[in-house]
Amino acid sequence: MTETNPPVIEIRDLHKSYGSLEVLKGVDMVAPRGHVVSLIGSSGSGKSTLLRCANLLEDSQQGEILFEGEPIAWRGTGLGRHPANRTQVTRIRTNLSMVFQQFNLWGHMTILQNVMEAPVTVLKRDAAEVEEKARGYLDKVGIGDKCDAYPAMLSGGQQQRAAIARALCMEPRALLFDEPTSALDPELEQEVVRVIKALAEEGRTMLIVTHDMRMAADVSDHVVFLHQGRIEEEGPPETLFGAPKTERLQGFLNAGKPQ
Repeated sequence: MTETNPPVIEIRDLHKSYGSLEVLKGVDMVAPRGHVVSLIGSSGSGKSTLLRCANLLEDSQQGEILFEGEPIAWRGTGLGRHPANRTQVTRIRTNLSMVFQQFNLWGHMTILQNVMEAPVTVLKRDAAEVEEKARGYLDKVGIGDKCDAYPAMLSGGQQQRAAIARALCMEPRALLFDEPTSALDPELEQEVVRVIKALAEEGRTMLIVTHDMRMAADVSDHVVFLHQGRIEEEGPPETLFGAPKTERLQGFLNAGKPQ
């Protein structure tokens, strides 16, 4: 990456602890513009924590986080370290839209209202312009006919696609997905995977924590395998899935294959 085209997200030597439990033990990661980076690993490996640190939902204790080349300003050290500039945090967070495992839609709002809420109330954008874009994004994810429905009226796959439309409506620099399909049954999971693949083909910057190795192989430019808070192996998907070098990655991939 050049100085004129820095990565959207860059993480250097990141450490994260919960009390005495060290979850991330010096992680370096880069998400270049227009690339899809997938984070894989067993439960407890630190992948979701890394994603939440990247989006500043969690405070880290050591290391640097840069957004488009701009370093996060910190005050304090160790467990007392926190971002020094709340305005900076808010600005960066609005450019990193997160899609969670459990949808997090407002039950008392229609799907259209859910998608419009943040751009109108947080970004103070014109409601009529936001509504036009929101309808377009709902069409893009295949549920344009559900604008007036409420979340409880939709399947899990439809709710997750609504959550993706909501993230897109913020028009962020990057999309962050935290296990976007793990709460869905296989049929509904494929609805969401198709949307994520289409977004990848558009050249959107995405950081994806996933248990779905097939999706990671299909959509990623780069895959990071985390084990016990460290990067055990990383590289292009064809290398990681086709010729894994470490015994830990080989064991992880073999454990996920049907017997």
